[in-house]
Amino acid sequence: MERTNLSVLLRAGLMITILAGCAGTPLPSASPGAPGGSAAPGAATPAPAGSRAPAGSPGPGGPQQPGSGPQYTIEQAISDRAQENTIAFDVLGFLTGSLGADSFFPPGKVADFWGFQYLRDNDPSEQGHNTDFLTRASIDMLAILTTAQRQQLITLAKAQVTSIQDYGYKRFVLMKAFRRLLEGDLPTGTTGLSETAVKAFSASLYALDGQISLERAKVMGPILAGLTSTQKAALDAMVGKGMTTWPVSAEPADVTSLTRDVKENVMTYAGDLFSWYAGGVEADTYFCPERHGTYFGSFYLKDAPAVGNPGYNIGTAITGDLGAALLSTLDATQAAKVSALVPAQKTTMATIVETRRAVSVELRKLLTGASPDAATVASLMTTYGESDGKIVYDYAVAFAAVGRSLTAAQKTALAALRTQLLGTLALPTGAYLYSQPVPMPAIPNTDFLFK
Repeated sequence: MERTNLSVLLRAGLMITILAGCAGTPLPSASPGAPGGSAAPGAATPAPAGSRAPAGSPGPGGPQQPGSGPQYTIEQAISDRAQENTIAFDVLGFLTGSLGADSFFPPGKVADFWGFQYLRDNDPSEQGHNTDFLTRASIDMLAILTTAQRQQLITLAKAQVTSIQDYGYKRFVLMKAFRRLLEGDLPTGTTGLSETAVKAFSASLYALDGQISLERAKVMGPILAGLTSTQKAALDAMVGKGMTTWPVSAEPADVTSLTRDVKENVMTYAGDLFSWYAGGVEADTYFCPERHGTYFGSFYLKDAPAVGNPGYNIGTAITGDLGAALLSTLDATQAAKVSALVPAQKTTMATIVETRRAVSVELRKLLTGASPDAATVASLMTTYGESDGKIVYDYAVAFAAVGRSLTAAQKTALAALRTQLLGTLALPTGAYLYSQPVPMPAIPNTDFLFK
């Protein structure tokens, strides 16, 4: 990856977006379990918390029984317990990590209004967090599509490479500012982060996400609306069934021959096409508990060991177990700073849920031949970004306060928790563009994010 000067990136075109105005879907090849995936720098052994389980091995609690309903819902994702554990896990990632580790980010969190995270989390065979899940769903979908339909995805993929990379590089601005706060590296004359500035910058990120999402919907919607009865029958045979029952299809030659960046996008679109067909508005609205506040290194803790490991199951109890362990390591005052974030974000989380639902309703219009209102989507995405900005601002302030108050013994204990999870997996020597290792980019001055 040669585009590492973020100052140039922001000046050349992305500022237009700023002024005018995301379980996710890991991308193949650069993501866990995808063909050609590369191991994280310094990787030696997989995390003990994960497992290389055989296909069909049910997760904790056994396989979901037909008709028993979803195991994971939006209500569960925003529940106090799920959010407290997730936030605590973020603290562990942030206080034991680095800017490079913070930058590891599942690509499927961008433009994620298609229900794939719901499909993953509620897979009846409980293989949704197996690193082969996306690959199987995507290739099966691509095999069902016609050559002409796949070509539409390929054309879209080529067009979106730059905007997807822009989104990934732009995240470094917030990550750098949060690290500066933790390290006490404040601009002269400032007292801390500016909530207003953080929310505005986050809004610009989500405005770009909205553009990417709308472009995808305009291609994906007509493809699904135009499926033949034979294609629908093939998909219906997969819907509601576990990954272990899906066909094992051959990757179409017109996809195999694509360049890496384009192929990643096509594979992502294909998985999203299947989940969009299989789900509904509630599935599209759903997100996993760690979907928001994603700048603190917890995804590196949880997912990095799976990169380049086909058949690897990412443990579903990692966040809860390690989050609880983090809280038990803190004293009462420190733990209270973390726990207080849960009630503080309730209203914001409710706004996010309703905003995601409203965006999903707009995008689904394309499945019936109608058109979403672009201005409505843009406005909703600005609200979404401001809401996530509020959350990450509060997290950064609280996490930095906890970090500055740690005793030497606590720092040792947190380092031991990280080792317990990652084994000998070292902090990255560079950074990540999503889950692909890249040199650390040149990040613009972040002074504007402080007050």
